[in-house]
Amino acid sequence: MGDSADRVAAEVWPRDETLQDWLERACAAAPAKIAIKAPDMALDYAGLQVRVRALGAAFRELGLGHGDVVAAQLPNGVEFVLTFLAAGSIGAVLQTIHMPYRAAELEPLLRHGGAKAFVCLAGSRDFSAAALAVTLRQRLPALRHVIAVGEAPEGALTFPPVASAAPADLPRPRASDRFLLLYTSGTVAAPKGVPITYREFLANARLSAVDLGIDQSAILLSAAPFTHLYGLFSVLLALASSATLALLPAFTPPAFAAALDALRPTGVLAGPAHLNACLGAGLLTPERLASLRFMLISGSACPPDLARTAQERMANGKVLQLWGMSELQAGSFTRPGDDLESRVGSVGRAGPGIELRIANEGRLLPVGEEGELQARGWSVFAGYLDNAAATAAAFTADGWFRTGDLARLDAAGNLRLTGRIKELINRGGVKFNPTDVEAIIDRHPAVAQCAIVPMPDPVLGEKACCFLVLRDGATINLDGLRDWLGRHGVAKLKWPERLEPIAELPMTPTRKVKKAELAARLRAP
Repeated sequence: MGDSADRVAAEVWPRDETLQDWLERACAAAPAKIAIKAPDMALDYAGLQVRVRALGAAFRELGLGHGDVVAAQLPNGVEFVLTFLAAGSIGAVLQTIHMPYRAAELEPLLRHGGAKAFVCLAGSRDFSAAALAVTLRQRLPALRHVIAVGEAPEGALTFPPVASAAPADLPRPRASDRFLLLYTSGTVAAPKGVPITYREFLANARLSAVDLGIDQSAILLSAAPFTHLYGLFSVLLALASSATLALLPAFTPPAFAAALDALRPTGVLAGPAHLNACLGAGLLTPERLASLRFMLISGSACPPDLARTAQERMANGKVLQLWGMSELQAGSFTRPGDDLESRVGSVGRAGPGIELRIANEGRLLPVGEEGELQARGWSVFAGYLDNAAATAAAFTADGWFRTGDLARLDAAGNLRLTGRIKELINRGGVKFNPTDVEAIIDRHPAVAQCAIVPMPDPVLGEKACCFLVLRDGATINLDGLRDWLGRHGVAKLKWPERLEPIAELPMTPTRKVKKAELAARLRAP
């Protein structure tokens, strides 16, 4: 199971452990150690445990308990961490909901997850999730409580609800309990519910922290939202190591830069879109990155040039890459001791407890060949929530999870992602992956960002259309774009045959391009 196989076996994968065990261990070892910090606050592990117990007691008084779902739509703040840990302390399940979601997404997600409580903001600039949720209770019989951070509207409780008595001893959660309900990002299809037990994810996070060199002295900062697994992974890494979690409530390039200056993290978890935005604004200076031991890049495929640029600006740290999914957490990643070319050009070797293989229509492929990436191991989920058809389609007959990613494995076991199966373009029966073409277009001086999607064609079935975000003041036409591709050796078969300038690419909350939405625009009458 990757290069950690012997160590995983030696540590008895997985342990019988829960988040409550991790928090108690951290408190016993170093109660005054800072667990969470922001520019205006710091909370040590002893204080965190007190607040978690109090909130857990309040949840119990509201009638919440083992197996119940507590949904949370919160920014990366103390309230999210408290809700996550308090729900776990009573054996409940945390359902994460991304901050940009509104009525069209909230109602079906709360219904499908069966949430009994919803913790959210009382209001933001243009939206009150709490006020909406109060009205939704009429149509969502499972939803009993709306708990609002801020000034609660009528019909909602104020966070944190207060228990009338001191916390009582409760039955301890078990490693076999579900503690998370995640939803796939929905870039190519409707989101699917992914229920996760402690046993599936905690050992993967604990051993990943060791491989990444994270210890009690670490300070971790996530540019990704905690409502997404990648952001939540930073929380698990910090708790597994009794480290410090630094808070960036919501990403913007200036806010990220300010957090780096004020909090001086030793590790950053970010996506290519975050880094591109900061580089474009001139904010990723060597001085700003001087505290970093590592920068872990994930969320979408990272162009090697971007990873190399990030490395050049880190005098004391290593650029690393990770591939993961809601269905399995950390599937592969590079380690600090890996050579530069592996760290900038791949997403590394299999994560703890994970096996990887490349296959094509049931046939295993040799080293270096592109095919479907498949995975199995302890952290791989058991199946989608109430979706037997999707679960059956997601696994091979011999039990491997079909990730939907296209990839190659090299002789050293390093994984190189090359695209998504559903994003292949079938031009006259010849299928090609647009990812490498996008990477070349992104290097054009006029281009800020691009995405290539299939468009219907009556003769060939599909052709390629390039949606393009231009840099300020720049222009380019289709002929100029195709000339650029020709000069870079791209076969004419892969050249876009339509160019669509666009002010902004549609993105998921986790900063992945919604290619299905772009393709739908081309099919619209």
